Amino acid sequence: MAKSALILVWAFLVHCAAIYLFTSGFLLSRLSLPNLSAPNEAYKSQATHSRAVILIIDALRFDFIASSPPSPISPAHHHIFTLPQELTAQNPRRSFIFDTYVDPPTTTLQRIKGITTGSLPTFVDLGNNFGAASIEEDSLIQQFKLAGKKLAFMGDDTWMSVFPDSFDRNMTFPFDSFNVEDLHTVDNGVIDNLFPLLQDQNRPFDVLVGHFLGVDHVGHRVGPDHPTMKLKLQQMNEVLNRVVENLDDDTLLVVLGDHGMDRSGDHGGDGELETHAATWIYSKSRDLFDPSYPPSASLLDYSVFPGAAAPHRSIQQIDLVPTLSLLLGFPIPFNNLGTLIPELFSRDGGEPLQTSMQLNNKQIEGFLQEYRSSSAGSELEAAWPSLRQSLAAVDQLDHSSNERLMQAQLYNRLALETCRVLWARFDAVVMYMGLALLLIALVTVAAAFRSLQVHGRNYVRWVDLHLIWCLRGAAIGSVMGLGAHLVLGSAVPNLDSLDWILFFAPLLSCLLLLLSLGRTALPPLPSLSAVPVVIHTISYFSNSFTFWEDRITTFLLASSIVPALFAGLTAVHTRYRYRIFGFACLFAVCARLMSISTVCREEQQPYCHVTFYSSASLPSPPNAALLLALPCSMALPSIIKRFLHITKSDGGVGVPHRTWLLTPSLILGTVVWLSEWAETTEVMGQEWQPLLRQTRTGASWLVVALSAATIALSYKHPVCLDFEVVPTAEGKSIEISGYANAFGSAYLIFWSAMFTLVYFTSQLTGQLVLSLSLVALLAYLELADTVRDVKRWEKIVAISLEGAIESKGENLYTPLTFGEIIPLALLGMVTFFATGHQSTISSIQWKSSFLLTPYAQYQLSPTTVSLNAFGPFLLIGLAAPLVGLWNRPPLAKEGKKNGRPDMEIHTQSILASLAVMVYYSCLLLGAATSAAFLRRHLMVWKVFAPKFMTAVVALLAVDIGVIVGVAFGVGIVGNVVGGLIKKLQGTDRPKTQ
Repeated sequence: MAKSALILVWAFLVHCAAIYLFTSGFLLSRLSLPNLSAPNEAYKSQATHSRAVILIIDALRFDFIASSPPSPISPAHHHIFTLPQELTAQNPRRSFIFDTYVDPPTTTLQRIKGITTGSLPTFVDLGNNFGAASIEEDSLIQQFKLAGKKLAFMGDDTWMSVFPDSFDRNMTFPFDSFNVEDLHTVDNGVIDNLFPLLQDQNRPFDVLVGHFLGVDHVGHRVGPDHPTMKLKLQQMNEVLNRVVENLDDDTLLVVLGDHGMDRSGDHGGDGELETHAATWIYSKSRDLFDPSYPPSASLLDYSVFPGAAAPHRSIQQIDLVPTLSLLLGFPIPFNNLGTLIPELFSRDGGEPLQTSMQLNNKQIEGFLQEYRSSSAGSELEAAWPSLRQSLAAVDQLDHSSNERLMQAQLYNRLALETCRVLWARFDAVVMYMGLALLLIALVTVAAAFRSLQVHGRNYVRWVDLHLIWCLRGAAIGSVMGLGAHLVLGSAVPNLDSLDWILFFAPLLSCLLLLLSLGRTALPPLPSLSAVPVVIHTISYFSNSFTFWEDRITTFLLASSIVPALFAGLTAVHTRYRYRIFGFACLFAVCARLMSISTVCREEQQPYCHVTFYSSASLPSPPNAALLLALPCSMALPSIIKRFLHITKSDGGVGVPHRTWLLTPSLILGTVVWLSEWAETTEVMGQEWQPLLRQTRTGASWLVVALSAATIALSYKHPVCLDFEVVPTAEGKSIEISGYANAFGSAYLIFWSAMFTLVYFTSQLTGQLVLSLSLVALLAYLELADTVRDVKRWEKIVAISLEGAIESKGENLYTPLTFGEIIPLALLGMVTFFATGHQSTISSIQWKSSFLLTPYAQYQLSPTTVSLNAFGPFLLIGLAAPLVGLWNRPPLAKEGKKNGRPDMEIHTQSILASLAVMVYYSCLLLGAATSAAFLRRHLMVWKVFAPKFMTAVVALLAVDIGVIVGVAFGVGIVGNVVGGLIKKLQGTDRPKTQ
C-alpha cells in the first residue's frame, strides 16, 4: 500500500529537520587555526634532551602506578611499575609522577589531539573517534617533522589517520585499534618493534611513539579488577624496566595514559576515574630538577585521586605539550593552551623556569590574538579585558621574581578556562528555530492523530484529503526559505540557504496541515492517561530526575496501567475482570523483574548496585544469567504459543515458524554470548579459544540468516490460520481457527525477525530482560484488547437502552486512544535501561561490535552496536502497529462489492504509530528544551547533552520502526491476510473461532 506510511514518513522528515537545526546550534565545534609556531634560539636554549621515547599505555590510571598509595577501587590488580628507591617521588631529580587531568570526552582520538596540540576538544568531537581525520593544526609531531627529525611509531593505528605522512616509513608499525577482543596483538607488536630500535647503536630515530592498547582492551572486555588485568600490568612493568635499561643518556622517557577507565573498564565520559590518568617523566642521567631552586608552592597543584588517602601532584594533560616542546628545544605548538610543568625547569638558579614561562606566555598570547582576529573572534570580546589585565600584570613584575611566575601561570590558566567556556558555545537563534520546529511538529502529529481518530476510519481517503497540504506547505516554505536567506543572510551569517529551507519548509507544511484538519484536530479534555508523559517530559529539567530516570520510568510504567484497572472494576462480565486483573498483574510483574537489571551512573553512587554484570568492575554476566539464559531462550517460543492459543491463532504457518526459525534463532543468540563468556574467562582453556571465536561468529550469521528467512516467510505466507471443511445440514462450510487475531498473529511473525536480531546482539542479562519485555508486551496486548471489549459492551448496553442498536456494528467502532500507547512507549524506555544502558557514553556495550566478525569492521560493527544500544526503541516502534492489529477481526463492510477487510485494521495501526511518535517527540522536546535553557548549567555536558542525544536517537529509532512496520509489515500482512479473508467471504459464510 503505497500511501500507508506517507504521514509517518512526513513526520520523520520534519523530526530530522528540527533535530538538525537544534544540534547545529547546540553542538558546535571550535575553530582550529592553521598557524604554525616559528622556531628560534630561545626555544632551543631550553633543551635538556635531543631524543624522546613517548609511550602511551592506553587507559593507564593513576592508581596503576606503584608509588601512589594503594586504592580500594581496584584491589585485584598489581601496580604497573616499581620504581627504584632512588627515583621515587619523595626526592625527585630525574623521575616525576603526576596525577593527570584529562579533558572530556575521554576517547582516544581526542586525547591524541590533546597530547600533541595542547588544544581542547569539544563535546561534538566525540563522534570523530570512529572516523579520524588528519590533524591540520600545529602539533608536536608537526614541529618534529618540520625540524627534519626522524619519527618512529608503533601501536594504535589511529595515529596513522591523524598523522598520515609524519612517521618514517621504515619505522612505522601500526596495528588495528578497534579489536578490543584481542588483548595482546597490539602490545606484542609494539614490543617486537620497540626494542630493536632502542638497541640499534645507529640511533635511527629522534622521537619514538609507542601506543599500547592491552590495558584498555582488558578493561573493556573483563574490567579493571579481573585477574587478566594483573597479568597485563605485569607485562607492562617488564616492558618499562627493559625500556629504562636500554635508554641512552640523551633520551627523555615519557610514559602516560591517554585517559583513565571507570569501574567497569570503560571510558568516554567525564567521570572521575575516566578523567584521571597517570604520567611518568624520566631522565636517565640528566637532572631535570635542582632541589636548591624549588618552584613556589603556589605554582603546584595537588589533587586526591578517588580512593587515595593523600593528595598527589596533579597537572593538566595538555601541560605535556609546552613541557615536552621546551625540553626538546622545539617551538610550542601554536594552538596550545597548556602550561609548562614547573619542576622540570627548576634548575640553574631558576633562570630556565622564568624564561620558559615567558615563552609559554607569549605563545598563548599570540594564539589568543590570532583567534580574536579570526571569524570566531567575537566570542572572546567579553573575556578580553580580563585577559589583557592579567597579562599586563605579568609585565609589571620583576623578571626574576616568584610573583611574576605566579602571575604568568595565572594568565595561562585564565586563558585555558576562558577557552573551556568559550568552546562550550551555542548559536541560540538556530537552537530556538529547532525547538520551534520540534514543538510545531509535535502539535501537528498530535492533531493528525486526533483527526484520524475521529474522522479517519478510512485512512486512504483521509490521507488524500489532508496530506496534499503538507506538500503544498513544503513547496511554499522552500521558496520562503530562499527569500529569507536573501533578505536576512547578512544579519544571520551562520545560516545558509539550506538552513532556512529546512526551517520554513517543515514549518509551512505543518501549519497548512493543521489548517486542513480544522476542528477535527481539537484534542479532547486532558485525561488521567496523559499524566505519565507530562511527568516524564518535565523531569528532564532536573538533573537529579535525569540521573534516576531508570527508576522513574519503572514507576511510570506501573502507573500507566491504572486506567485499565479502573475499566476492570466497571466491567459487566466477570470474565473481563479476571482477564484485566490477571494480565495487568503479569505485565507489572514482568516490569518489576526487568527493573532488577541495572547498570549505575556515576551520580547514582552509593545508592545503586550493578546487577546487569556480575559486579561494577567485572563486565561479565552474573551467575543467574548464565544459568537462565539458555532455558529462557528455549521456553520463550512456547510462551508465545500460549498467548496466541487464547485466540487459536497459533496454527498455520506459526507452527513451522516457531519450530524452525524462532526457536533456533533464540538459542543461537544465547550460544553467541555463552561462547563469548567461555572465551573471555578461559573456562575451557586457551586451546579452545579459536573454536569458541568461530562458534560465536558462525552462530551470529546463522541468526541473521534465520531472521531473513522469517521476513521472507512474512512476505510470502504469514497466515496463522487453520482451515477445516465441516459438513452441515445445508452442505459444507469452512471452519477457520484464529480468525479473530488473523492480522495480529501474522504481524507478530514479521516483528519477531527484528526481535531476534536485537536479542542476539544483547548480552545474556539483556536477553533475559528482552524475554520479559516480550511477555509484558503480549500481556499488554491482551489487556488492551479486553479493555476495548469492556468499552464495546458498554456501547452495546447504551445503544440497547436507546433501542437503536444497528446490526452492522457501525456504532461499535472503538478507535485507538493515546492512553493505550503510553504503556507501550514506557516499556521501550524500561527495556533500554534494563538491558544495561544509561544516557551516558560509558554504558555503550562495545563487545557487541565483534559478533559478526572477529575484528571490528565499519560496516558491521556500528550496526550491531546500534542494535544493542537502541534496539529496544526500534522494537517498540515496530510493535506499535500490533496494538492496532491485535484481536481486531478482519470484517469488511457488507453490501460493498469491493470491501476492504483490512482497512479499519490499517487505520488503527496508523493511529498507534502516530501515538508512539507523539510520546517520544514529547520526550525529545523536553530534553532539547532543558539542554537549551540549561546550557550554562554545570551539568550540561555530563547530564543534559547526553540525555538530549539519547532522546534524539530514541525518536529516530521509533520513527524508523513505525515506518518499516506500517509500510512493510502491515502492508504485507494486510494484503495477504486481507486478500485471503476477502476470498473466503466470497464463498459460503465461514465459521470462525
